[in-house]
Amino acid sequence: MSGNGELYSQLVDHLTRHALLESCASVLGWDEQTYMPPGGAEHRAEQLALLAGMAHAEATSAELGELIAGVEATDLGDPTGPVAANVREARRSFDRATRLPRRLVEEQSRVTTMAQQAWVSARRDKDFQSFLPHLEQVVALKREEAAAIGYADGGEPYDALLDHYEPGATSAWVDSVFAPLREATVALLDGIRGSGVQQPIEILTRSYPVDSQQAFGQEVSRRIGFRYDQGRLDIAAHPFCSGFGPGDCRLTTRYDERHFPGAFFGTMHESGHGIYEQGLKDDAFGTAMGVSCSLGIHESQSRMWENLVGRSVAFWDYLYEEAQEAFPEALGNESRERFVAAINDVRPSMIRVEADEVTYNLHIMLRFELERALVAGTLDPKDVAAAWSEAFTRDFGITPADDSEGCLQDIHWSAGLLGYFPTYALGNIYASQFYSAADQAVGPLDEQFRRGEFEPLKGWLNTEIHQRGRQFRADELVEVVTGQPLSHEPLVEHLASRFGGLYGLD
Repeated sequence: MSGNGELYSQLVDHLTRHALLESCASVLGWDEQTYMPPGGAEHRAEQLALLAGMAHAEATSAELGELIAGVEATDLGDPTGPVAANVREARRSFDRATRLPRRLVEEQSRVTTMAQQAWVSARRDKDFQSFLPHLEQVVALKREEAAAIGYADGGEPYDALLDHYEPGATSAWVDSVFAPLREATVALLDGIRGSGVQQPIEILTRSYPVDSQQAFGQEVSRRIGFRYDQGRLDIAAHPFCSGFGPGDCRLTTRYDERHFPGAFFGTMHESGHGIYEQGLKDDAFGTAMGVSCSLGIHESQSRMWENLVGRSVAFWDYLYEEAQEAFPEALGNESRERFVAAINDVRPSMIRVEADEVTYNLHIMLRFELERALVAGTLDPKDVAAAWSEAFTRDFGITPADDSEGCLQDIHWSAGLLGYFPTYALGNIYASQFYSAADQAVGPLDEQFRRGEFEPLKGWLNTEIHQRGRQFRADELVEVVTGQPLSHEPLVEHLASRFGGLYGLD
């Protein structure tokens, strides 16, 4: 930079210390979900609360505020350059953090640690009432957080939480993006329902031994670009990805011997997140240039590898014989065409993480609706199970049989992640637009996939998206990378192309 380089270096050092503290907490959070014995929950809650308080103190210190102000007074060079982005995002994070009292930050960490443990048992027991006291605590704390952070005139409390995951986004903007996607999705779904075509989904519930699933999924994850010398794959109640910093990224999935897609596409999904984390600039750790652009952009990477790549005909042209070798009892005498049709089956179903590409976004829109109401106070936590069931019946025409199929299926609310869900559907929109641009830039991608070549796509994503960090806002990044403003149309075109043929709608 052309201003005070020493002051800027001090700022980066401070930001790095804060990021290191947060990464320590992330390790403990990963351990909580994977290997920690249940009896350690209360002690882990205290550990994480302590670290959250320490990180908050670091993020709100007078020294940091003075450093940011000092650097802002210098020449930052290109306003869209890395230095300006780092300073802009440091200011944004500082202003947000200083609105939150340390007490609230520590209490949220403590409460959500216990809530996540309660969610695991409540989901297993299909018992929303046992989880309700924890949800009430979480919602009360998130309402307090939204009030402390504030939101623009004409907005709503939910905006304050959404902005944490998708910087600059508002509920009204998300509504404007989702509305045309919902209309197109419902029209396509109506066509599929009316087609009379039934895909052979019984293929996917044959015997798929867990040890074979583990080996096959991990090998495919490695081939598409996740580096296991800098990462690992473990088992958890809810699949997730944790990036702790340069050289250490952890994935989890879950296995069901009688359901192949769950673990395989879960692993593909989390590998997409992991490839993003491993694609960030190591030397930018702690700064805006060393973190993902937004959760929606992060989801675009996982959904791209899971669906646009992993459910494509070309992908299985390359991989299917190996799948038959890995699962001879289930697939040895099964055709590739029927298998691909099965993994692309479209029908309303209960579980979001197992939903098909067409109905998936409806799952997200339902959660967006309910958690907005929770934060606004128009939906009481005690009424969540009933509200979920009513909304699900309205949107999908089927009713959850129990709480584990309904409001207990996701870990997010127990972890305090209200405001997170919209990023999944945004990710699908971003993914299709990015994929189309990548196909033009380094494709044809299908031809490469048939040869087992995934590096061209991965390399393009590393350069165009991952290494840009938070240089741009998500909608700006889309336009910079693709040359077009954000649009739902590439996603709608993809869905029409893939499923039109399968269901005779062409």
